[in-house]
Amino acid sequence: MQAIILAAGMGKRLKELTNDVTKCMVKVNGVPLIQRMLSILDRKNLEKIIIVVGYKSEVLMDYINSLSVQTPIEYVTNPIYNKTNNIYSLYLARHYLLQDDTLLLESDLIFEERALDRLLCNPYPNLVLAAKFESWMDGTVLELDEDDNITRFLSKKEFRFSKCSCYYKTVNIYKFSKAFSSTHYVPFLEAYSKALGYNEYYEQVLKVISLLDKPDLKVEKLGNESWYEIDDIQDLKIAETIFAEPHEKLEKFQQCYGGYWRYPKVMDFCYLVNPFFPNKKLIRELRTNFETLLCNYPSGMGVNSLLAAKYFSLHSQNIVVGNGAAELIKALMENIVRDKIGLVFPTFEEYPNRLRPEDIVAFYPQNPDFSYTADDLMEFFDDKQMSMLALINPDNPSGNYIPKNDVLRLIQWSHDKGIRLIVDESFVDFAETSESSTLLEQSLLEQYPYLIVVKSISKSYGVPGLRLGVLASGDSTLIDRIKKDVSIWNINSFAEYYMQIFEKYRSYYKNGMERFYKVRRQFVEQLKNLPGLRVIPSQANYVMCEVIHPCGSALLTEQLLTKYNILIKDLSSKKGFSGRPYVRIAVKRPEENEAIVTALKEILQ
Repeated sequence: MQAIILAAGMGKRLKELTNDVTKCMVKVNGVPLIQRMLSILDRKNLEKIIIVVGYKSEVLMDYINSLSVQTPIEYVTNPIYNKTNNIYSLYLARHYLLQDDTLLLESDLIFEERALDRLLCNPYPNLVLAAKFESWMDGTVLELDEDDNITRFLSKKEFRFSKCSCYYKTVNIYKFSKAFSSTHYVPFLEAYSKALGYNEYYEQVLKVISLLDKPDLKVEKLGNESWYEIDDIQDLKIAETIFAEPHEKLEKFQQCYGGYWRYPKVMDFCYLVNPFFPNKKLIRELRTNFETLLCNYPSGMGVNSLLAAKYFSLHSQNIVVGNGAAELIKALMENIVRDKIGLVFPTFEEYPNRLRPEDIVAFYPQNPDFSYTADDLMEFFDDKQMSMLALINPDNPSGNYIPKNDVLRLIQWSHDKGIRLIVDESFVDFAETSESSTLLEQSLLEQYPYLIVVKSISKSYGVPGLRLGVLASGDSTLIDRIKKDVSIWNINSFAEYYMQIFEKYRSYYKNGMERFYKVRRQFVEQLKNLPGLRVIPSQANYVMCEVIHPCGSALLTEQLLTKYNILIKDLSSKKGFSGRPYVRIAVKRPEENEAIVTALKEILQ
């Protein structure tokens, strides 16, 4: 067995990173791609490694020759790398394919060694390594039959998003037998190149071969092995996250603040959404209108305020729509804070992050559940000098919930003291109560003009990608000021259309919440039965737990990510925890909840 590596390309999309070195010399977490690849191949007892070079060939060869690779290395030079695609590089090395069984790899790949071992351990002689298609992938796509034979190599024109669930993406690692190369690949490679030129891709030859009655070519499917193809700066950042050392991987993920759909197989129990809404019918309605929404401007703030006011039965002068609640919190803090503000810790950090430390009057619950009542707040803040108090209800991350009647007493107390009360009820719909807990009532806002209510539609309604939130107050002057502070087109057409249609899906939303309550109860019981965790009561769509197992919260979070691709929130570094080992775990669908419970059992046993 031998290996051929195609490494002639220029890597233009990596910009200045390839000014002085080749694409495969770009470093991922300090180690060049080609060094990683050669280190893996060097352990496979290969007869030799053939590398097709082109751009900066002398620089690349000098670097490779400086490595301690024991396997003999031979080079093939593509002198017109800037005018050809990879079919010509392979064409130049075609005589090697006739000499031995071959592993064919592209040099811009990073992969786990066990991914390559799948090809080597599979006795079938001619294999394409492929992964289940995911939204972040680009390049050659396959359709397979039930025996993992390739039925089609799809061109971009043939690709259908409606069939994505059936597709597989080539990893650009192949195993060809000497016989296959002699009877199939090399003859077709030569004919295809002569007929269509050298500005093509070698996968096109495989596409032609797959059309034969017996192409002798199968797929080896990846399981949970990690890999990534690096074409640009963003690919590099993602690869550095996926292949980081365990103690660094978690930090890199946390720095992304979302976008985890880009990362293969990561289960996100960190960010918080409604697992049972929107329903499929609503999604189909959005999809049907996709082209119209994509190609047209959204309405301005006036129209969108009317839409939000209609849904929440408020007057439009008392509500403002935001690009997520985060935009409204920023605008509120910048337009209203003139004196000190009371905050409960630990809490949602978007509020304190917008303030100077000296402007915060902090209340810390003195119990291991971080629970508190309206009376606790009124007693603590009663003699404090401040102009505003903020309450997140249910609180994040504790899940602490103050019933509506008690919140109404807190509203009256703040009214009597002449201070503004912000109630962030982004998670209140998840509170299982006998009656509605929302404060978005026109009569209440008019009675207490110093009351400000914030709600994240992203969280409650399960559409974080739309970035929607609302802020309401009887103080229409404040609302008007915030409307002028944010951009007139602060939400896009998709978010606007969602607000336009979601009223007719109220019953689906209600049913989704009923299902959520049941699933949360089941999930909490599962967590309570795990050794090493103490579960804190929660009325939100997440559960906070104290990690009493010796591993602690930081190591538990790290192991879940590195061993199981599960991301949770380690709270030990948040203000209010003083390093104590707490974690926050989102409530998701039953099958996902089962997955994390299984992983936790294995770690905490």
